[in-house]
Amino acid sequence: QAQAGWLQHDFGHLSVFSKSRWNHWVHKFVIGHLKGAPASWWNHLHFQHHAKPNCFRKDPDVNMHPLFFALGKTLSVELGVQKKKFMPYNHQHKYFFIIGPPALVPLYFQWYIFYFAVQRKQWVDLAWMLSFYIRFYLTYLPFLGVKGTLGLHLLVRFIESNWFVWVTQMNHIPMHIDYDKNVDWFSTQLQATCNVRQSLFNDWFSGHLNFQIEHHLFPTMPRHNYWK
Repeated sequence: QAQAGWLQHDFGHLSVFSKSRWNHWVHKFVIGHLKGAPASWWNHLHFQHHAKPNCFRKDPDVNMHPLFFALGKTLSVELGVQKKKFMPYNHQHKYFFIIGPPALVPLYFQWYIFYFAVQRKQWVDLAWMLSFYIRFYLTYLPFLGVKGTLGLHLLVRFIESNWFVWVTQMNHIPMHIDYDKNVDWFSTQLQATCNVRQSLFNDWFSGHLNFQIEHHLFPTMPRHNYWK
C-alpha cells in the first residue's frame, strides 16, 4: 500500500507517460482500485500543497496547526501570545508519535475520502474505490471471517499511516511554516522543503521523495532522475 502510494503520486504528477490523459487514467486505477481512494481528492489536496507549501490556511498538509501541534517558529509564538492552549504543546515531541503517524490514515483519511467523493459527486472515483473494497473483502473473508478481515484492513492502514506520515513530514515540517507572505514561487518552494540523505533504502522507502527540493522545483520530473 505504501509503495502504491508513491506510484500513484508519480501518475498524479504526470511524470510517467508523455501524454497527460494516460497518466490520469492510470492514476485513477492505482489510487482507486489498488488503494481505495479517489484521485480527485488527492489532486484537490496535493495541488494546493505544491502551490503554497507550508503556508498556513493554504497548504492542507499543515492544517493540524493549531489543534494538535504548534507548527513553525512564528505560528507557535503567536499561540503563546494569544494564550490559546489547545494541547500541552511543550510535550508535542512526545505525543506526536501517538497522534500523528498511527492515526492519520485509519482514523481520518479512511472516512474522509468517502465523504469527499459523495459530497463532490465524484461517482467514477467512488466506483474505483468500491472496487478496491469489494476485491479486498472477497479475497480475505473466506479465510479470516468478518472480524479477521476488518482487523487485517485496520492493521494495513495503521502500518501504512506510520510509513506515510514519516516520509511526508520529515522533508517539510522542519522547514519554515507561516502565513503566506506572497514570496516568489521559487523561494516559497525552497524554504518549505528539505532533502534526506540518499541511499538505496531511503530511495525505496520514500519513493525518492527524500529529494523533496528537486520534486517541488520539478514536479513532473520522473522520480529516478531527481538525484541527477
